[in-house]
Amino acid sequence: MSDLIIDDLTVEYDAGGYTVRPLDGFSTTVQDGSLAVLLGPSGCGKTTLLSCLGGILTPTSGSIRYGHIEVAGLQGAALTAYRQRDVGIVFQSFNLVPSLTAVGNVMAPLRAAGMSSTAARTRAVELLEHVGLGERLGHRPSEMSGGQQQRVSLARALAHDPPIIIADEPTASLDYVQVEGVLRLLRDLAAPGRVVVVATHDDRLLPLADQIIEMVPRFHEESSAPISSELAPGEVLFTQGSRGNRIFVIESGSIDIVREGADGWAHPLATLGPNEYFGEMGPLFGLPRSATARAGSETVVVGYTPEQFRQHMGAERLTDLIRHEERNDENTL
Repeated sequence: MSDLIIDDLTVEYDAGGYTVRPLDGFSTTVQDGSLAVLLGPSGCGKTTLLSCLGGILTPTSGSIRYGHIEVAGLQGAALTAYRQRDVGIVFQSFNLVPSLTAVGNVMAPLRAAGMSSTAARTRAVELLEHVGLGERLGHRPSEMSGGQQQRVSLARALAHDPPIIIADEPTASLDYVQVEGVLRLLRDLAAPGRVVVVATHDDRLLPLADQIIEMVPRFHEESSAPISSELAPGEVLFTQGSRGNRIFVIESGSIDIVREGADGWAHPLATLGPNEYFGEMGPLFGLPRSATARAGSETVVVGYTPEQFRQHMGAERLTDLIRHEERNDENTL
């Protein structure tokens, strides 16, 4: 029995010539036997983390350890073996083969690993009966409901009895009636010798979780007055990829907005002056900063929490601001 240990994990890639880090130094531990729920808004790195855990994506740096396995360092045959035997993946869109029956879909990974047809079928039937589909063995995906297809996907993920199960929004495509059975199965899967990690927006999973991992740190709204800061020329206020709960308005001086490119250079986006604001999109929508802000001269800025900023701007003006930024997000932070 082992814990799943994620240490200082960073994923970095090039998006349109700019560097994006959906994960930047992320660390957590999922204890053996636990159902862990990844919580956070779209774009916070939940699916990226699951892809790393599943051996689908190799992180830029950091460590993923499960027992004696260093997942982040696996390559070639060792990586293939890990994907086949140590991790089971449940997809939001089921990813079932349309031409295969329920039994055929569960048999597929077993046959791919070299198991005989007879043994694979016996195992597939056993798993489908376990998830309550004993009467649907010969049905194809088009002949099953969304909840039934998701249970086939769960059975397939369990084919090799892997110690790690990961699921990406497993209830997103289901109605409230279909969800109940899937929730119970996910809860039952978490037992000594196995960890289950689920990314979800579904609050119904939270009471079942042993562990809730918040991908975005929560910042408490502060009752104190907005914070004024004096910056020397070239001083960095915040960096690309960081998170924060402050939106800034320039009182005097100037702020240079730059974005880190995949080529290693900092590309200028804008230079802002007195009474202009910046850094609003991250705190308002729970996103990482998409650029770096640094002083272009002796500068004074005032930092507002989102609620303070709403009061400062006025609700109607803030709504117009958000609509404008959503139409033209090139210079948003």
